[in-house]
Amino acid sequence: MSFKTFLRHLREGFKNVFRNGWMSVASITSIVVSLFVLGVFILLVLNVNQVADKADSQVQINVHLTLNTDQKMREKLENEIGNMPEVSKVEFVSKEQGLKEFREDMGPDAAELLEGFDKDNNPLPDKLLVEVIEPTTVPFVAEKIEALNKTHEEQPIYKVNYGKGSVETLFKVTKAVRNIGFIFVAGLALMSMFLISNTIRVTILARRKEIGIMKLVGATNYFIRWPFFIEGALIGLIGSVVTSVALYAGYSSLVSSVKGDPMLGLQLIPFENIWLLLCGLLVGLGVLIGVWGSTVSIRKFLKV
Repeated sequence: MSFKTFLRHLREGFKNVFRNGWMSVASITSIVVSLFVLGVFILLVLNVNQVADKADSQVQINVHLTLNTDQKMREKLENEIGNMPEVSKVEFVSKEQGLKEFREDMGPDAAELLEGFDKDNNPLPDKLLVEVIEPTTVPFVAEKIEALNKTHEEQPIYKVNYGKGSVETLFKVTKAVRNIGFIFVAGLALMSMFLISNTIRVTILARRKEIGIMKLVGATNYFIRWPFFIEGALIGLIGSVVTSVALYAGYSSLVSSVKGDPMLGLQLIPFENIWLLLCGLLVGLGVLIGVWGSTVSIRKFLKV
């Protein structure tokens, strides 16, 4: 195809969008509504996944040390745990610091209950806080840490605690949330594709006589198809851009509202962190659906 012919098809495609008036508006509106619903759900899934990731990342392993563990043994144990490939960080928390944090967590109402505990009378043990690279490896790492007791005669580890039972349940729930979110987004995307393509088919159905006449006067299928191909791409592009702008305005307003209300305790993903992914996906999907809908719909009318 020559460049001159391509410009002709491009010009005809643009003209068709405006020439068909309300039918083009109906197709664009269908794309905007469908992609807007899809975009809202994608934003919802991304934010739910962020909450799930945050919950996973907050899981820590508490390694409580025995009372007779000296500094040398504690540092040796700290190095052994830190050298495990699954571990990202090991932090020592003295029993004094632990008591201080316990007082802060309990609040002023429990001041009387903790009145007798001080530096010389502290029932809490020293401990190591262990963070892992991949949250789902927490149970496995906890078992490895417990096994370190067998390599030391002193047996410096009193107890390893990571919320056994609750943590496994948390991981199952967050995994289910991610999987369900993915399934819903995929299903909604397919539903949007069929809804939009059917609307475009109705648009082309109204012009079947025009296609038939072009075919009868000798126009090739290739020549007839290209303007519709470009028209579908333009309709999809316009609809997806309008959707992206609407989502930006609505979501940015929501982020500002939530950020200004600390009582909600929510932290939404800033739009600038995901706009490239979301808008690129919507624009690509809109153009793809527009082209696909036009190409599929015009095929049967080319058989004259």
